[in-house]
Amino acid sequence: MSAAHPLTITVLRLAHGHDLPLPGAQSAGAAGLDLSAAVDMPLVIPPGGRALVPTGFAIALPSGHEGQVRPRSGLAAKHGVTVLNAPGTIDADYRGEVKVALINHGDEPFAVTRGMRIAQLVVAPVTAVTVSEVPELDETTRGSGGFGSTGFSG
Repeated sequence: MSAAHPLTITVLRLAHGHDLPLPGAQSAGAAGLDLSAAVDMPLVIPPGGRALVPTGFAIALPSGHEGQVRPRSGLAAKHGVTVLNAPGTIDADYRGEVKVALINHGDEPFAVTRGMRIAQLVVAPVTAVTVSEVPELDETTRGSGGFGSTGFSG
């Protein structure tokens, strides 16, 4: 989809998200739609703690697409708060409330408040695949070399 023909996703606002903004881009070039917290009172995440934060809406993604729930860089850089399973995946056939699993890697408790932008949603196409078992794989220069096997330059 080009910017001239954006993909449309439908959103169902849930009762506890009545006063919150729908997911939205904060600039013309933003890749993600910001997600806000639909908590009634501050939700404090202690250092090392995690929480599943409601957003107050559900979505219907078009077939062949997924929603990727990603961290907000400002929360990560300033407070050490990030999405625990980054990126979290929302499948096209899921119709429940979008929730964000946050973890606090910081040194101080972090309070999630109502309307706070806590994550971003990137909608992306998904490639349909089939799985075919074979007796062996084709050879490559790298072969079975794992983590760090291609060297480290730092």
